[in-house]
Amino acid sequence: MTPLTLIRHGETDWNRDRRIQGSTDIPLNDTGRQQARDAATLLRATLEPGAPVVIAASDLSRARETADIIADELGIDRPRLYPALRERAYGEAEGIDATEFAARWGDWHSAEVPGAEPWPALRMRALAGLNAVVDDVHRATAGAAASVIVVTHGALIREVLRSATDGAYPVVGQRLANGSAHAMELDGDILRLLTPVADGV
Repeated sequence: MTPLTLIRHGETDWNRDRRIQGSTDIPLNDTGRQQARDAATLLRATLEPGAPVVIAASDLSRARETADIIADELGIDRPRLYPALRERAYGEAEGIDATEFAARWGDWHSAEVPGAEPWPALRMRALAGLNAVVDDVHRATAGAAASVIVVTHGALIREVLRSATDGAYPVVGQRLANGSAHAMELDGDILRLLTPVADGV
């Protein structure tokens, strides 16, 4: 059984302006860097003392920098990067704001956006990415119990949570805030959510 904490990356200017990022590589802003430091503070208070801690991240810069900040604050090794943990690609929607999105394609959760990655494909990619992280951690720690932090993206975390809870969480319309943390465990092929889904750190 492997404890996993999924962290949504800190804020970017596009998050602030409610523009859709997807696979577009947008850096953190200063608010996002503070959110990363706040996430590290939360982790420091909740991780098991003395246990090994390993951090992994999407290779998009907003997740990578969030993970770098957390690693520095916790005094652990830099993150290993995984392209499989990237945000959902949103096709023609990337770069537009939420108002234009709604006008062009309707409700966020049911919209069919040309060129967007299908939700089932995102879920399969996300779960495969998390399994790859855990397998790599087990090899690196010779099987010793380790806590794993994964810094990734909102839509990907949402699909992982939905998979772990048979669609119960997060509820439709619930936002996963930048810097939010979600405690889970992976036991073989079984992924479980350990904490309620909150709106932020």
